[in-house]
Amino acid sequence: MADINIVQEHHLSPKKAREAAQKVAEQMAAEFDLACAWEGDVLTFERSGVSGSLTLHKHQAQMQIKLGFLFGAFSDKIERKVTENMQKVFAG
Repeated sequence: MADINIVQEHHLSPKKAREAAQKVAEQMAAEFDLACAWEGDVLTFERSGVSGSLTLHKHQAQMQIKLGFLFGAFSDKIERKVTENMQKVFAG
């Protein structure tokens, strides 16, 4: 199993940070066929072989992704793509 941890700093209001997180989730859901749900300030997502969360903090968004065996082979590509996406969306 491969683990990906991404921390993105931001200076968004809580409302704007949640909107940014929702945008990241929608893009990931479309690309990786993930089911997403909010639990407070934590957005969880999963599908067969992938699970994780996006946690919002005051000036930080923290993404944790667990990849199963098949997706683990693509962990570098997935991490790069998600990191770029988060940088764009949380830039404000």
